[in-house]
Amino acid sequence: MRHFRLVPSWLRFLMILLLVMCILFRFVYIDRKVYSLDETYTSLRISGYTVAEVTPQIFNGRIISRENFTEFQRPNLNKNVNDIVMSLAVESPDKSPLYYIIARFWVEIFGNSVIVIRYLSALISLLVFPCLYLLCRELFNVTVSLPSLAIALMANSPMHLVYAQESREYILWLVTIILASTALLRAIRLQSIQKSDPFTTWGIYVITLALSLYTCLWTIFVAIAHGVYVVLIAKLRLTETVRSYFIATIFGFLAFFPWLMIVFAKFFQFILSSDGINNQDLNVIPLIPFLVVQISRSFFDLNIGLDNQINYLISPFFLILLLYGIYFLYRTTNYQIWLFIITLIVVPALPLILPAISSGGLRLGSEPYLLPSYLGIQIIVAYLLATQMYNGNLSQRRIWQFIIGLLIICGLVSSRVYYQADTWWNKGVSYGNPQIARFINQKSRPLLISNYSEINYGNVFSLSYLLESKTRFQLMPDQKLPNIPNNFTDIFLLNPTNAWRLQIANKYQLQPNLVYGDDHYLVWKLVKPRDAGF
Repeated sequence: MRHFRLVPSWLRFLMILLLVMCILFRFVYIDRKVYSLDETYTSLRISGYTVAEVTPQIFNGRIISRENFTEFQRPNLNKNVNDIVMSLAVESPDKSPLYYIIARFWVEIFGNSVIVIRYLSALISLLVFPCLYLLCRELFNVTVSLPSLAIALMANSPMHLVYAQESREYILWLVTIILASTALLRAIRLQSIQKSDPFTTWGIYVITLALSLYTCLWTIFVAIAHGVYVVLIAKLRLTETVRSYFIATIFGFLAFFPWLMIVFAKFFQFILSSDGINNQDLNVIPLIPFLVVQISRSFFDLNIGLDNQINYLISPFFLILLLYGIYFLYRTTNYQIWLFIITLIVVPALPLILPAISSGGLRLGSEPYLLPSYLGIQIIVAYLLATQMYNGNLSQRRIWQFIIGLLIICGLVSSRVYYQADTWWNKGVSYGNPQIARFINQKSRPLLISNYSEINYGNVFSLSYLLESKTRFQLMPDQKLPNIPNNFTDIFLLNPTNAWRLQIANKYQLQPNLVYGDDHYLVWKLVKPRDAGF
């Protein structure tokens, strides 16, 4: 390992200032972004209801207002934590329950609102910094410069800002990943010098692994990455460390066993059922552009689409920086260090990448499951910069200091653009809801018609947060023709099938005009033929 000097006073002051600014960015305008489809499901789980309970009360063909949605987006006093767990077990066993239980207690104490529930994620995101410090100290055996720079890059990362302001479990998952990884490295180090009781040492790893599993099911692949690392550093031999790791992992999974059985039961139920997934209904993202842009978004993000030409200008810089960082890490550290980071990047990403190679792309919404990879990428870049800003001649050090300054500026610019926007790429199918809501809110007495599907269900709830109280909803359980009253000035169809849209238009002698459309969502306005220009 190279020697890390103490951080200069000017750089220490800059990092502290940067950290304070980035913390403020996590709390400023936290309610401005659209409350997305995924976040409405969080509120649904907190309420204790299931989709099956809500659907007959909302998608029944009656005229309802946005207040009818509120009951299913706040805690219900008649439903408790057991109902939360059961709703997940029945409908979403792939979602581990820990975050939703914490969120339920949080909103019961501080109130139910978009600001309150997102504040929970923002506060949890602050735990990333001390946890990252401990991880870097265990990994590199340094206490000042490298951990400080890693924390600064993490705080300034637009990718982590996005998840710090989303009412989902992902930022809590990142904290548990860092804790489990730190516990693993600490257990290996202490066992190698026989400094403590192995039961106590590995017990911390058991606890952090179980917490991570109860936060996100994808931790299974993080645990596999840890196992690959332990076996490889032991050179494929069954050493005492390998045995201790497997015993600790078994106990961690035993603690998770009740939920794991629910997941397996649901999985086999899906396999045996005839209701498969229609791949044509899935939104697929091209693999290579996606991966390159995600690397870039870890440091610079202006909410630019994958096919935007600007990506071809800015992404290569960050890709080259990462590739050189990997090479530099390999050349300047022992294999126990670089192997841990590489396995953390690669292994959890493989279950996403390998199917995408054959299918042509990744499913929309796969981005959060790459958080272990983002963590490894930022540690590599932090190591490169913390080392190089002290090495070489004066001109070389100035170049690397310039790159550090450039990354800081990129992050700050990204944060500035982010907190002023009302939507972002992570909002998925709800991305266009602010634009849809602005158009509908201009009308004097609008009616929004839709029918049940998984996307329509969540997006109607998402729109209910944005539409004014004058808007009414008519939600059909299937594709039956709705009975549209005559007292509405403007009629909108939310993501209808082509056949259903044409049937409604023909019945009421109205012409459907497209007012919003993207890759996965369409909104039509029904107008009289002479008003086709609306």
